[in-house]
Amino acid sequence: MNVALIAHDNKKDDIVNLAVAYQNILKTVNLYATGTTGSRIAEATGLTIHRFQSGPYGGDQQIGAMVANDEMDLVIFLRDPLTAQPHDPDITALLRICDVHNVPVASNLATAEALIRAMEQGLINFKPRSN
Repeated sequence: MNVALIAHDNKKDDIVNLAVAYQNILKTVNLYATGTTGSRIAEATGLTIHRFQSGPYGGDQQIGAMVANDEMDLVIFLRDPLTAQPHDPDITALLRICDVHNVPVASNLATAEALIRAMEQGLINFKPRSN
């Protein structure tokens, strides 16, 4: 199972705390993240994370490409709807591609926790992988 983790600057502490709280579940899946987010999570948890470019350099688009190629099962993109910075990745394109390919996506902590817990309990039916 492949899970992507992305966060706007003001939500990086939240996604790190989420990963720390759920590291026993997250260690059972393949993790992908944008550059800075992935570095911070790996440092705090010791989890193995495939890191793409940072968001401003296209990391969110690299994750979007995995979604489009049916290589991503779940996306957690904690966004800051009130104070997003100009260099923060735009969630709109990633939300659209997740919707097109029926990939669950969380944009806030409450939904992220619900999806992680559902994943742990086998309540989410992920698409069979072609590879």
